[in-house]
Amino acid sequence: MSQKPPSTHIRALITWLAIFPLVTLGSFALEPLTAGWFLPLRTMLLTALVVPLAVYLVVPNLMRAHGAVAVRRTVQAAPVIDSAVDPAA
Repeated sequence: MSQKPPSTHIRALITWLAIFPLVTLGSFALEPLTAGWFLPLRTMLLTALVVPLAVYLVVPNLMRAHGAVAVRRTVQAAPVIDSAVDPAA
């Protein structure tokens, strides 16, 4: 069964759901190591870690999970056809 891709709004929400926790956890984890660094350098290091994690690991898994939920909803919403009933009769 072919499924259409999620809307732009859903993709944006999924991306945010990936980025926000990664940035938050990354900020806490890097703070002791980068406390004296200029903000642009801290941001560069944080994004160098977060972007690949989000693009290659977190977002694809969230998209798969969204697809599985969407398929489950479609299957549950589909009308049930009783194979025991012969429509030709």
